[in-house]
Amino acid sequence: MTSDPGATAIRIGDRLVGDGQPVFVIAEIGVNHNGDMALARELVDAAASCGADVAKFQTFTAERLVTPSAAKAAYQLETTDPGESQFAMLKKLELTVESHEMLQRYAASRGVLFLSSAFDAVSADMLETVGVPAFKLGSGELSDLPFLAHVARKRRPMILSTGMAWLAEVERAVECVRAAGATEVALLHCVSQYPAPIDASNLRAMDTLRAAFRVPVGYSDHTEGLAACIGAVARGAAIVEKHLTLDRGMEGPDHKASADPAAFEALVRAIRDVERALGDGVKRPLPAEENTRTIARKSLVLLQAVPKGIPLTAAMLGSRRPGTGIPPSELDQVIGRTLRADTDAQAVLTWEMFA
Repeated sequence: MTSDPGATAIRIGDRLVGDGQPVFVIAEIGVNHNGDMALARELVDAAASCGADVAKFQTFTAERLVTPSAAKAAYQLETTDPGESQFAMLKKLELTVESHEMLQRYAASRGVLFLSSAFDAVSADMLETVGVPAFKLGSGELSDLPFLAHVARKRRPMILSTGMAWLAEVERAVECVRAAGATEVALLHCVSQYPAPIDASNLRAMDTLRAAFRVPVGYSDHTEGLAACIGAVARGAAIVEKHLTLDRGMEGPDHKASADPAAFEALVRAIRDVERALGDGVKRPLPAEENTRTIARKSLVLLQAVPKGIPLTAAMLGSRRPGTGIPPSELDQVIGRTLRADTDAQAVLTWEMFA
């Protein structure tokens, strides 16, 4: 993995999350359960089967999140009943305390962590009671400093998405949670469009966040493909979050910007492949190259037969495969030396052949 000595790891459950650690993969189920707990369990199953580390939901009550007259976002109008208010849409997607407890137990039985994004203080308090190991807050909450401080005072790791934000707004949020007691903070670069066009991904913003705040940085993805996530991992993302659905054609605000299980599983495989491909950054011959190095590299050879005791000249020497002898870079150390025995043309020179 890419390493930055200024960025530290945070601990979420039994996992270290940060530079030098395996990418922490969050399956953002969000509200894709459509209010159906059977579907919610199927999505947890899918998250586990795909290799995600986390099955994450969203925790809110419509009354504490939106006004009754609040309009839907453009993407919500496209994927839900346009005659339905945002309040009515969200009301159908609320989860009860009992649902949270059931989902946490079910996620544990499937070997994945249960997290949920809180959208208000009461919801955060409930998640604290349920026992989430960390708090993930969405981009819409980044400027709600009183809410951020409330969550930070719980002294649990915090993951903050930063969509729609100027760097100065991220700075205020980070200063706020640190002042309120949060010591383990991670930031996710995010583009809050659903789905987001690939050319809006701006993955280099992760570098800016890492340099500015010296915390683990990742990427929360809303594009329709896998390329942005894979690029984020190659650029050093410690966390990758992507929406998961069983069917992108379902009615609901986020299904269209989600990956189905086949795509999500392919994403996790690609992330793990990229992790292995990144290596440790030391430039050296690798064991996998040893055979090719021997065959493809060249050695110094004699261009003519040379009797023993005759000083070698540049005209007597050339370079040819294989690379089992003295490398051509040592030519200056060979010129003028004499051979122990008469040697035929095209012989590959080794140091043992010299007097």
